[in-house]
Amino acid sequence: MANPPGRRRPTRGASPEPVQKPLWRRIVRAALVWGTALVLLAAIFLGTAVFFTMRELPDYNALKSSQNGQMIVVRARDGRELVSLGPSYGKWIPYAQIPTVMSGAIQAVEDRRFREHPGVDPIGLMRAVYVSFTTGGRAKATSTITQQLARNVFLNNSRSFTRKAREMVLALALERKFTKDEILELYLNKVYFGGGAYGIDAASRKFFGHPATELSTAEAAIIAGLVKAPSNYSPTADVEAAKQRGKVVLQLMARSGVISQAEAESTDFSDVAVAREKGQNSVRYFTDWALPQLDVLLPENKEPIEVWTTLDPAMQDAATRAVDSNVPKGAQGALVSLDRDGAVLAMVGGTDYVNSNYNRATSALRQPGSSWKLFVYLAALEAGYKPDDRVVDEPVTIDGWSPKNDGRNFAGQIDIRTAFAYSKNTIAAQLGNEVGFGTVASMARRFGISTPINTKPAMVLGTSEVRVIDMTRAFAAISAGGTSVEPYGILKVTTTSGELLYQHKSAQGQLLVPPHVAAGITDLLQTAVATGTGRAAQIGRPVAGKTGTTSSNKDGWFLGFSSGITTGVWMGRDDARPVPGLSGGHAPARAFADYMRVAVAKRPVEQFDTQLKLPEWQLEPDDEQLQGNPDDYYYTDENGNLVRPEGGGQPAEPRQPDDGAPVPPDYGPQPGPQPGGAPPAAGRDFLDRATGRGNDDPGLRPGANGRGRMVPVPGPTPVPRQAPPRGYGQNQPYDPGQY
Repeated sequence: MANPPGRRRPTRGASPEPVQKPLWRRIVRAALVWGTALVLLAAIFLGTAVFFTMRELPDYNALKSSQNGQMIVVRARDGRELVSLGPSYGKWIPYAQIPTVMSGAIQAVEDRRFREHPGVDPIGLMRAVYVSFTTGGRAKATSTITQQLARNVFLNNSRSFTRKAREMVLALALERKFTKDEILELYLNKVYFGGGAYGIDAASRKFFGHPATELSTAEAAIIAGLVKAPSNYSPTADVEAAKQRGKVVLQLMARSGVISQAEAESTDFSDVAVAREKGQNSVRYFTDWALPQLDVLLPENKEPIEVWTTLDPAMQDAATRAVDSNVPKGAQGALVSLDRDGAVLAMVGGTDYVNSNYNRATSALRQPGSSWKLFVYLAALEAGYKPDDRVVDEPVTIDGWSPKNDGRNFAGQIDIRTAFAYSKNTIAAQLGNEVGFGTVASMARRFGISTPINTKPAMVLGTSEVRVIDMTRAFAAISAGGTSVEPYGILKVTTTSGELLYQHKSAQGQLLVPPHVAAGITDLLQTAVATGTGRAAQIGRPVAGKTGTTSSNKDGWFLGFSSGITTGVWMGRDDARPVPGLSGGHAPARAFADYMRVAVAKRPVEQFDTQLKLPEWQLEPDDEQLQGNPDDYYYTDENGNLVRPEGGGQPAEPRQPDDGAPVPPDYGPQPGPQPGGAPPAAGRDFLDRATGRGNDDPGLRPGANGRGRMVPVPGPTPVPRQAPPRGYGQNQPYDPGQY
């Protein structure tokens, strides 16, 4: 038979040619081969990593004893525990004692396939990848209970792929080393439930006031619902949100078979009683102010510590009651009480810490009203005035500003003591104009006012905003005889084993004004309480103090001292709206008295030193004060440099005593050739050159008879301003009718 055309007959003995496979089959075969190889390599690598990780894992007892974060126990000055901050751990609950509803609730919410997977849930991973592809979003795989345990114990909460890979390896290793029950026991005793509570026992005691072994179904559902968002569903912050979340958890428990659907529907959350959170009261205002200072006082330290503070529990309770019982409805109140050395005995930053943790005692800026006159009269007394000096209460206009008294009337000729006691605005304006508004501002800065101060004429009535703690500090300096006082709240810090880490050391304060000025202002402050606007602050023993009320009754103040304790009280609204009937001489003064009766009850009665012991140069007749040889005198400029009359206002070299040490500016007798102490005030021309009063600054007006004298003292470092609540009023407009 002939071969068809075009076809060759195979040669006898030759092998047939191989058939070429399709390209797609070759690609699939290569992918399978290389894929299998890569999977085997990955499995070998993963197995090796898990094996070595498992060998490095601590034993079960070591994991039980590990803790997260630093615990701080805050104690009062008598050693009583005020509050425990940081992580809180309850008793360790063995798995056999954990209520079934609690373990079931956690598994239903966090990891339904906990008993089936090897530590990482492949079904959950595939579902997350599918969702990411179908929705175009990022894959959001839910970590298993074992992964969460690994993260909480060994890792941080960063969202990197490296951290996620390490988390998976650790989870697989944990599953190889421990049983499911052991893992669940570790998890339930170490997971964070918010509010510093780690573990179900700490959470149960914190939120419900009893051990975790007594948890009801509803309580277990609420606790299980906290893991995802502790701050959003905390029972102490929002009990209704916590209960609604608990109802969702109940449905998940029913779906997982932990409880029946009928049990889920019959569970009553109205029976759940949330425990009152310990320490969430006015004490927290104090701890929020004091504890940040540990960053400066202590070296880096992670171990548990105990902080012994200056707070007196009885005084703190009295302060809280005094503010709460006297503050007008809808208003807030703040109180700071200092011992004679600056120790904070009590601090109230508001009427309810849970609803508002904004500390109005240390952060709020409010106008002080007439309590600011402390600095006006201090400047006048230092310039040469005395409490008995006569002044005239009459209409006055300064640069177009005409202050008015509270009663819109004028008393005519009165003395300084009466003008201060009845808070006469016209007299304060005249004194400020005479000594210089810049001098008044310098005096306030000298006494610790760290906020901005304007030097316009109305400043004498308290238009510059201040902090309660700063004003209290200023009055405490008067109580200390004109010596500076530095508020502090921490006495010592120790470890839980008793090792001393920090101890407060008292330092001698700086003399801010001469003793006769401190005695004079104390005389005025005592009269203000005895017969003036502060009569409501009387407590049956000597009290010195001053009221303050701002325009339209937006702020009410009382600040004063007795028996070595100085207390400042402020009341007003956060939004700076008027408070009907609020004045410093009423609610704040009554709160001061209510608190001080308790604060000084165990202290001896102390009489004030109001005897004026003037230096010799001030005892001379006024007409002799301009006599003498100007070459023997010197002054200080705004930088504290010594200035000689002949220097035309230029700084002069300080005179040297016999031992060669420079002579600092002093309030008392100065060294020099003239016997009998400091010389009388120099002539006006010299004063203008020396103090710069020849310029047009309205805050630097020449004092009458050249008596004004300003010796600047550097103020304290400003305190960082805390953000106020929404609607909090700042820069309140000045009303000339304020007093």
